[in-house]
Amino acid sequence: EDNAQRKGRFEQPRGAYPSILEDVKAGDARFVDGIRDGLYQSMHRHENLVLMGQDIAEYGGAFKITEGFLEKFGKSRVRNTPLCESAILGTALGLSLQGFKSMVEMQFADFVSVGFNQIVNNLAKIYYRWGQPADVVIRMPTGGGVGAGPFHSQSNEAWFTHTPGLKVVYPATPADAKGMLISAINDPNPVLFFEHKALYRSITGAISPGYYEEPIGKAKVVQQGDDVTIITYGSGVHWAADYAKKHPGSSIYLLDLRTLVPLDYEAIRLAVSATGKVLVLHEDTLTGGFGGEISAWIAEHCFHLLDAPVVRCGSLDTPVPFNIELEQQFLAKSRLAGAVQKLLRY
Repeated sequence: EDNAQRKGRFEQPRGAYPSILEDVKAGDARFVDGIRDGLYQSMHRHENLVLMGQDIAEYGGAFKITEGFLEKFGKSRVRNTPLCESAILGTALGLSLQGFKSMVEMQFADFVSVGFNQIVNNLAKIYYRWGQPADVVIRMPTGGGVGAGPFHSQSNEAWFTHTPGLKVVYPATPADAKGMLISAINDPNPVLFFEHKALYRSITGAISPGYYEEPIGKAKVVQQGDDVTIITYGSGVHWAADYAKKHPGSSIYLLDLRTLVPLDYEAIRLAVSATGKVLVLHEDTLTGGFGGEISAWIAEHCFHLLDAPVVRCGSLDTPVPFNIELEQQFLAKSRLAGAVQKLLRY
């Protein structure tokens, strides 16, 4: 049978799927619960969805995202893999060629470098080459703030925003984590799905137990403001919201991008026009970070809306330190207040 027939045989109609959130109190769901429920319901939605990664089966993965999935869905769909990211990603592409969907979990986003060629030269380009979808989601536990050092703490989203053919998603809230992961799995294109490790069990919020999608490519206005606009994503959303809460005298417009590719340019334009003063914030190191692309686009297309130069706030151009105090100084969060004050004084 061809791929279309195979997909038709595996697909189930949308409906009410079991949820792991049924025993979670309203408003108490964690970021990690959103990821888990998105995967859990997607496994019910798509019988052809296969999960792969190091120790994700019996052990449940390094962050226990897939704990209990093996017993529910079986070894054919929840697969432990060798310590070879290139082979895992190549297998995911092979599954797509045969009409399957796959989710690949990088144990840490840093390790994806071992499979870089498979992503940027195979997954990203196969549809362009002969119209073959690469129906693969790569989950990327990313970011610092947990004292894990330079090989387990990098923010490497900018490695992939430069590659046409990839979608790059980076949610900041439990509800978005679930809805955007479901959207990523439903999307036939290859999606890099970044999940900040420090958010997994540190933030909570309301998540619907129903099966729902949050759109890829649409930013979200977290709060309105008149003085300074902060454009950010991931952990930066929480840093900026915390700053705004502690400084009620400053009116902060906060835009959560949620998706880096495709980028919501219209939402950025509206955010710039709201205040005329823009701060682009991200955890990645400053030089070559995705904030440079946002800043350049604003300068080219929204210059007439600006009342001050666009200011970038990123982490230091060094490896991520092991030492907690040094790591806190490394992170962009430590320079956020100074960057905002610089704009307010301009």
